[in-house]
Amino acid sequence: MKTWNEEGNRKDNVLLQFQVITDTHVMADSGHTHNLHLVAALEDIKQMAPDSDGIMHVGDITDHGHAEEYTEFLRIWREHGTGLPVSYFASGNHDVGQGHWPTRLEAYLNAMNMSGPYHDHWVNGYHFIFLGTEQGLELFAHLSEAQLSWLDAKLTEGEDPARPAFIFLHQPLKDTVAGSYESQQWYGVTQDEELKEVLSRHPNAFLFTGHTHWELEAGHTMFDEQQRLPYMFNAASVAYLWTDEDEHKDGSQGLFVEVYTDRVIVRGRDFASGEWLENARFECRIPKQSAF
Repeated sequence: MKTWNEEGNRKDNVLLQFQVITDTHVMADSGHTHNLHLVAALEDIKQMAPDSDGIMHVGDITDHGHAEEYTEFLRIWREHGTGLPVSYFASGNHDVGQGHWPTRLEAYLNAMNMSGPYHDHWVNGYHFIFLGTEQGLELFAHLSEAQLSWLDAKLTEGEDPARPAFIFLHQPLKDTVAGSYESQQWYGVTQDEELKEVLSRHPNAFLFTGHTHWELEAGHTMFDEQQRLPYMFNAASVAYLWTDEDEHKDGSQGLFVEVYTDRVIVRGRDFASGEWLENARFECRIPKQSAF
């Protein structure tokens, strides 16, 4: 498989590549900035990664979870989807939270053709696992004991320290990635410690989250501060960004991921300008050296 190199040219020795986008917040108005940002992101991915194995969306697909917003999202995906790879979706609080549960969950599942709040897929021999809230909370994700046990079991399937498994959950764990620190207040998993306990048993896992909108140039885009936990990444937002100064910022960003035999490279992409973010390039050695 060929894909991009440091200069944006093509190279050969990549085992898997995919993109992570989140927080598209599509509105019913087709001319809304959020919608236009999604169009630009999809076109950029097609241009920069024509051999991509998948696009992974980490939730807040829509701004309110309304039927007309899903219709608009699907229109964008259909009209700009020629050449796009397989896509999978996690739910966000804007999709299924803020009341009217489980009606909003059903609307999300039907619109996005998802089988349930959590699901898994194999892509080119790599495991992709999507978690999701099981209660309609305003901001947080509630993960049942059954879902956590399911995750533990799924991460055990074919587990190999040298073969990463990729997990996607809208809300980040507390004190991990940008926006999730207690003072920033955008962490959001009710079972925070329970999920960390499951992840601590699987050092080959990578967790990608959204929710915070924190720009990729900010500190803590990647979490790798504790040997007991896997790598974690904030995926910013396609719709708009947030800063360390706790301020809104116009912009649109996401992640490009490449897997090699001995490492995973994650790079930040500015979809609005069509440029790589030089301060958002991360190289993760596999298998991860840890204290397990």
